[in-house]
Amino acid sequence: MVDLTPLIRIEGGTFRMGSNEFYADETPVHERQVDAFELEQHPVTTEQFAAFVEATGYVTVAERPLDPADFPGADPADLVPGGLVFTPTSGRVDLRDWRQWWRWGASASWRHPFGADGPDALAEHPTHPVVQVSFEDASAYAEWAGRRLPTEAELEYAHRGGLDGARFAWGDDETPDGEVMVNRWQGHFPYETSVGWAGTSPVKTFAPNGYGLFDVAGNVWEWTTDYYTPRHIVPGTEADAVDAGARPNLLAAASAEPGSRIPRRVLKGGSHLCSPEYCLRYRPAARSPQADDTATTHIGFRCARTAG
Repeated sequence: MVDLTPLIRIEGGTFRMGSNEFYADETPVHERQVDAFELEQHPVTTEQFAAFVEATGYVTVAERPLDPADFPGADPADLVPGGLVFTPTSGRVDLRDWRQWWRWGASASWRHPFGADGPDALAEHPTHPVVQVSFEDASAYAEWAGRRLPTEAELEYAHRGGLDGARFAWGDDETPDGEVMVNRWQGHFPYETSVGWAGTSPVKTFAPNGYGLFDVAGNVWEWTTDYYTPRHIVPGTEADAVDAGARPNLLAAASAEPGSRIPRRVLKGGSHLCSPEYCLRYRPAARSPQADDTATTHIGFRCARTAG
């Protein structure tokens, strides 16, 4: 029997959310109130997710057959289940084109993140964060565990660990005394990494933040329940003044990429693929959009629970 991750109580409070220093979608910095809640000490691991699958028979989005109606013009023979797999390039590439290092991995899933012929994550990496999980998959696990997924504000507040306004979860210096504080890309992205993990690392490998939370930056991105917006919607402003009943539908539709009907959620925390020369997003304020139905080799999650 695999235990659920311990929950850590995070007392409520007001903090400065966002950043004006880095990426436009992190702006504007504004005050945000968060009520007390509980958050899992580390991301959900492969062995924990396996226990959920064994108990429920759940089939993840990446493992389900694809409907040809959703892919007009595609060869049915090409419509095989799977997920996005990171593949290093052979040398320098244009970093504006992410398609050069991501490929569709046929039969990739939480059990075999790099495809059916790749490593068995449960056998080889049971204590690493589970990956190749979509928003639906993470939500299903959270419901089974009697928990929920966190909001963006909750995760950012928790990631800061009490260091309100700091650039990183440990302070303003990215590498204090020359030490790399998180599992992130070390070397030239996306083709050279001579040190570090070159993939996910076991949870709790790096030091916790001020709230005792592990892996709040780097390792894997984490799902939140918030729909993505190109800038923060500040509570109490005109942009926030939308009828409460219509708001979720409007935000969901607006979050989708042009030409798509799939909503996108906010991811937080950065991952092992974040590099200072490409993606300086292993910071509490950083955020990234991801479609609800997408599963990749660098996205995981952790659960929360409303404080009693």
